[in-house]
Amino acid sequence: MAVKRTGQMSFVEAFLGNKAVGSSGILDRIGSLVKWYRFEKLLGGLNHGGPGHPGWPALVLYKALLLQSLYGLSDRELEEALADRLSFRRFVGLALDETVPDHTVLNRFRNLLIEKGLLDRLFGELDRQLEKAGVMLKRGAMLDATLIEAASAP
Repeated sequence: MAVKRTGQMSFVEAFLGNKAVGSSGILDRIGSLVKWYRFEKLLGGLNHGGPGHPGWPALVLYKALLLQSLYGLSDRELEEALADRLSFRRFVGLALDETVPDHTVLNRFRNLLIEKGLLDRLFGELDRQLEKAGVMLKRGAMLDATLIEAASAP
């Protein structure tokens, strides 16, 4: 199956400048600390399939599920937040003029990750990378995600 190309800067984003659109300190920090290519390797086999409408890149969907975990959102709330919050769009790699994955796509993708035994591996890899960078990610139903400086080992 073909995979959608995402993340191309729109005219508005180019005009305003990359930092002016959807900047979020915490999400920008996570984005800069994490080596996303490792996740692309783990997710690599999920971008292939049959003919039809191009599918969403697996990394975009995983990043959306990460936001869902951080902010305690339902699938429908996540879809709405991706459409509404510039910082969320920027984090997952969607330009302003791109559509967002709907709640059924997000649900099917999460179920696929669980079925393949990848969901826990992906979150484990995220925790490992952030811990190595000296921070911990607090997940759950909260108003804002929190990065906590981890206690350094003696």
